[in-house]
Amino acid sequence: MVTKSTGSWYKVQMEDRSYVDARLRGAMRLQGSKSTNPVAVGDFVDLFPESDGRYVINNVHERKNYIVRRSVNLSKKTQVIAANLDQAILVCTIAEPRTLYGFMDRFLATTEAYDIPAIIVFNKIDDYSKEAFDELEYREEAYGRAGYKTLRTSAISGEGISNLKKLLKDKVSLFSGHSGVGKSTLTNLLEPGLDLRTGSVSTAHGQGKHTTTFAEMHFMKLGGYIIDTPGIRGFGLVNMENVEISHFFPEIFELQPKCKFGNCKHLDEPGCEVISAYENNRIAPTRYISYLSMLNGDEEGDSFRQDIYKKE
Repeated sequence: MVTKSTGSWYKVQMEDRSYVDARLRGAMRLQGSKSTNPVAVGDFVDLFPESDGRYVINNVHERKNYIVRRSVNLSKKTQVIAANLDQAILVCTIAEPRTLYGFMDRFLATTEAYDIPAIIVFNKIDDYSKEAFDELEYREEAYGRAGYKTLRTSAISGEGISNLKKLLKDKVSLFSGHSGVGKSTLTNLLEPGLDLRTGSVSTAHGQGKHTTTFAEMHFMKLGGYIIDTPGIRGFGLVNMENVEISHFFPEIFELQPKCKFGNCKHLDEPGCEVISAYENNRIAPTRYISYLSMLNGDEEGDSFRQDIYKKE
């Protein structure tokens, strides 16, 4: 199982839990993959030994699932973040740095599209102001309505850590989120001894500084694995047709059969149950506006006012 990728070399855990270094066979890099990385953390691979004690990856087994985003550098390429996941943990904060609604909704839509259960962890709650707690309550309700489990955590006070351990036990879990939300700090707390590098938040921009460079899988003594990923500012959608996007918002998809027209896009069609639910606050306004921004191809997804959650 691949536990770390540095671009050219891979760290692979063998069946006896020992580790070896391996490189990708040259021909596999030239097979016309649409991904920037044909091998990802979590992949199961076959190895061929080389004379220097290292190995060559000559086959990648079929994945049960994987999660991708659009590559930052090559717009026509995708980046496989990790493969063969049991769940994805989206680590968020309300401030310093602020996790954007559009980022959350794009990430969650992608986990829906690739059949990966997602859990939302609101971290650093020891540092929230009253206004931040007001918004936290809104987000918990908004995503709870959509069917997502949410959890409050603090590495400082320890709140929520025991519950997080229960959720992670014996599972392969991806940790993702903006830089600075505390993914590595939480991982260090969950598995003492890892000593992952952590960073601070820029006071000038309110954004985290990248500390994790490559995705890496860590074995936990309580059972299971955590995949710590580099902090990401944006989450570009991959291979989503307009007609499919509503399928990846559970609360919108649930209402769709009640729309007057079977091909309703929930824009301005008469008899649209989704628009009615939005106007009557039966679905969260931020979620509906995120859906519209994705439908319109807005890459950022946060052009709407961040205080829209106060909508009555």
